[in-house]
Amino acid sequence: MEIPRDQLVVITGISGSGKSTLAFDTIYAEGQRRYVESLSAYARQFLEQMEKPDVESIEGLSPAISIEQKTTSKNPRSTVGTVTEIYDYLRLLFARVGKPHCYNCGKEIAAQTVSQMVDQIMTLPAGTKINLLSPMIRGRKGEYRKELSQLSKDGFARVIIDNVPYDLADEIVLDKNKKHDIDIVVDRLVIKDGIQRRLADSLATALNHAEGIVKVAVQEYPPVESEEPAGKKPKKEKSFWQDVMLFSESFACIDCGISYPEMTPRMFSFNNPYGACPDCTGLGTRMYFDAELVIPNPDLSIREGAIAPWEKRLSGWYHLTLEALAKATSLTSAPPSESCPPRPRT
Repeated sequence: MEIPRDQLVVITGISGSGKSTLAFDTIYAEGQRRYVESLSAYARQFLEQMEKPDVESIEGLSPAISIEQKTTSKNPRSTVGTVTEIYDYLRLLFARVGKPHCYNCGKEIAAQTVSQMVDQIMTLPAGTKINLLSPMIRGRKGEYRKELSQLSKDGFARVIIDNVPYDLADEIVLDKNKKHDIDIVVDRLVIKDGIQRRLADSLATALNHAEGIVKVAVQEYPPVESEEPAGKKPKKEKSFWQDVMLFSESFACIDCGISYPEMTPRMFSFNNPYGACPDCTGLGTRMYFDAELVIPNPDLSIREGAIAPWEKRLSGWYHLTLEALAKATSLTSAPPSESCPPRPRT
């Protein structure tokens, strides 16, 4: 017999015709047996060994799942994945192998250690000039006089502001009404053997000053000084880089500034508060008041029965509530007794 793939196949027949034997004792049993045989001998001793089906050969068999027939569960969180417990393996798979991306810009997010950063930087060709930059300020307004003065006291000599290099020994005046990007020049190196330790120390320093973010500017082109009349300082042109490598030691989007927690299996569980949707709490549905159902005809007044759920209410408590609400919020310019229906006699 031939069973097609990627289709819904229904096995029908009279009682005792062999439906369960074909589905469970043949197809499913062979799929489980092949899976168990692929495991190590140590793992197989904890699993139940299934007998080989009484068939000559089965070709093209995919991994099989067997779901027990039972009454429909009323739990909205129950799915095929939870019933078969495959969901637990999928959560672990996504948490360990998955690659997170920023929901805002779509870029991949990855946490890297200093050692991993060093290894990636050392893949650059020998002789490449690099600048290690610590992005202290990113897109914020201000003059930052205190911050620049403190950097000079901490031993730093240069900064790059809005892609223009400056010496901290010079007077730096910024427009407080414009947004600025300030990068600290932590170190300048040339890629060669033996710089790994110095590179790691400089990376650690850069990460400490920029909340776990560091830039590696590759192949700096020195600023060109234009000729100016005597007595005036030459203008510094913008500094250009052949390439800029960005690294982060935490799960955060460098461009959008959005932080993410470390991926764990519970983040992919809708039965766990850490992974459930905050709106529906993992149920897939959300309860809310529909204004059109509460007030189907907005042209009616409260006295005429604008609030549909209260239309057949005879208790005076609802009317007293409306009167108090009208007084407290000034719902209408008319007196509350005129806007609300009178309290019925009891």
